[in-house]
Amino acid sequence: MTTTVYFATNRIANHPADRPENYTFFMTAPDNPLQVTYGTAFVDSAGLTADTVGAIRSLNDLQKGGFSPAAIDDLAEGGRNILVFVHGFANSFEDALTRAAFNREWLAQSGVSEADTTVVTFSWPSRGQLLTPVLTLPYRSDQKMAGGSGLPLMRFFANLLPILERARAKGRRTFLLTHSMGNLALQAAVQAWFANGNGDAEMFDHIFLAAADIVDDAFDASVTNSLAPLCRLGRRITILHNRRDQVLDKLSETLNFCHRLGQDGPRGGGDTILFPPAIYRSVDCSGFTDYDTGFAGSHQYYRRSAGVRTEIAALMGA
Repeated sequence: MTTTVYFATNRIANHPADRPENYTFFMTAPDNPLQVTYGTAFVDSAGLTADTVGAIRSLNDLQKGGFSPAAIDDLAEGGRNILVFVHGFANSFEDALTRAAFNREWLAQSGVSEADTTVVTFSWPSRGQLLTPVLTLPYRSDQKMAGGSGLPLMRFFANLLPILERARAKGRRTFLLTHSMGNLALQAAVQAWFANGNGDAEMFDHIFLAAADIVDDAFDASVTNSLAPLCRLGRRITILHNRRDQVLDKLSETLNFCHRLGQDGPRGGGDTILFPPAIYRSVDCSGFTDYDTGFAGSHQYYRRSAGVRTEIAALMGA
């Protein structure tokens, strides 16, 4: 099985840029969008039943600052809905692209026609490490890089907007799925979007925030990099949370001294004034045990649990 993944990354890439291992965990200049690399990857063997994400076969159509005309036409004029994916903590460049492929394939096999998508991913400069002898190093490094990737991610969204508008004009649907610290990058991107003079843009039919490693009051308008304006960029927002997520419970909450959005959902989530049911949904995934619930695996429930995957696909089709 070969999966096409369209991608953008603000990782610094060593020469030659068509080798996945040359994409580092160092960040391009945030204020220079022409340093962001765009391209197309072909990923082999996303083994769903074996829970393996495959490997990158090739990187193609590489250019700086935006997708090529061919990629733009493929995305805008293709016959599938579009899934935009932003990875989380401890993902190398290869992890980011192969997990995007994995996500596309498990959604396509759900039986929900709307969940059969073309996938686009943004890869920020995670170190790709969960634990090292210096326990806090990979986490703090990733946290800094995710938070600092808001402006490049915002510009990635700006490049995607006309593509998504063309696709939606043809009756196709668009989705955003952010995992773990990808939600920290999303926070900064949302604030940058409006700070840079962009207006409301219904880019996404449905936004999924999975295992979000951000403060649980992130939707409070007074919070730095608040996600409150996110509803101005998408019609529906679903927050997937899990009290059994050990990465959030044993690592993130301990280091950040505060509860995380991905543990019990948003603070005040039962307030229908703050979280109108027509827009917001909170899904408690704590009861799903059909996956590896160990330390690292527990943070990956959004893709490893068949039950959770079924929930996401059903919401995409709703």
